[in-house]
Amino acid sequence: MSSLNASSLNASSCIALIVAAGTGQRFGAERPKQYLDLAGQPVLRRTVEAFRRHPKVSAVRVVINPAFRDLYDAAVAGLDLPEPVAGGASRQDSVRNGLEALAESAPDLVLIHDAARPLIDSDTIDAVIAALATHPAALAAVPVADTLKRGNGGPDGGLVAGTVNRSGLWRAQTPQGFRFPEILAAHRDAAGLELTDDAAVAERAGLPVALVPAREENFKVTTPDDLTRATRALDSALSDIRTGSGFDVHRFAEGDHVTLCGVRVPHTHRLEGHSDADVGLHALTDAILGALCAGDIGSHFPPSDPQWRGADSALFLKHAAELVTARGGRIAHVDVTIICERPKVGPHREAMTARVAEILGMPVDRVSVKATTTERLGFTGRGEGIAAQAMATVRLPG
Repeated sequence: MSSLNASSLNASSCIALIVAAGTGQRFGAERPKQYLDLAGQPVLRRTVEAFRRHPKVSAVRVVINPAFRDLYDAAVAGLDLPEPVAGGASRQDSVRNGLEALAESAPDLVLIHDAARPLIDSDTIDAVIAALATHPAALAAVPVADTLKRGNGGPDGGLVAGTVNRSGLWRAQTPQGFRFPEILAAHRDAAGLELTDDAAVAERAGLPVALVPAREENFKVTTPDDLTRATRALDSALSDIRTGSGFDVHRFAEGDHVTLCGVRVPHTHRLEGHSDADVGLHALTDAILGALCAGDIGSHFPPSDPQWRGADSALFLKHAAELVTARGGRIAHVDVTIICERPKVGPHREAMTARVAEILGMPVDRVSVKATTTERLGFTGRGEGIAAQAMATVRLPG
């Protein structure tokens, strides 16, 4: 049996293997739970990023069901991950496939983690890795605190058949960490069996498994109530709630369409501006920047800079959203009001809402786009241009 000491552990390669090959049938959604939205990001993305930002994790590899490759690609877009591994018929098969895919690189350590545990914290990851300096296997776990009862198997719970002594009982979580050669050999030897987790595979192979105390927050998202609970947990950490406002105006010029909230709308004129003059996205960008106290759109994208001539204003809005993410926050809600007599916004409002939601990576039901006129008063009433105002609510760590 190989061993690692504390000094060699610091230099060890450690790969996180995220198991995301399940179909989530128990959840009952239209897509597997790992691809559902959790406070503005897919569950899987939050899980992956928790390991990507840990300083002792060398790389992250994901095991998926190839039938959902499109959902996977969308969930991890921009993260520059290695090619995902195709899962198997069971979780045990999926993990073994993942380990086999890592065999060529042969890391020193591997952390196996359920994609549906997105609230894993850095301290728990650190503790599992540290335990591998003295043990070939380790798992995050929570001691059982509730009194346990054994039922008699009745259809509705039946009757209590006895009380189970909870002394020494733990609820296993993930990550479960292992020295790579040992767990690969153990999984190969256990092929075809139906063991409940990777620690059970290690136990069968005679590998001592260290228990690492973890947190209740590291629960597995299994039901819609769990997803709600996870959302509340994330929101509770983002207690600094801010609101920003934005306002923008562009005059009309010769042309055949305007761009409003990312949508091309046919019109007798175009809007004049250095970029595509999307007055709606400009106002919204300023609203988000205002919530962050991060200046205005002109300070980030000077109109004097030729590289922004004719630019898609979605670039500006994405930049503002990335600043929120970089601060550890999320955009909770946005509201845009377009002020003009013409063109009519109503027929395009649904497309505009969808486009803003797409740019910001947030649910459509948290995006509002509406329009009003000034009853033919002022420059918008005279048909000289279009104005827009926007509000954005941002949640940041407290």
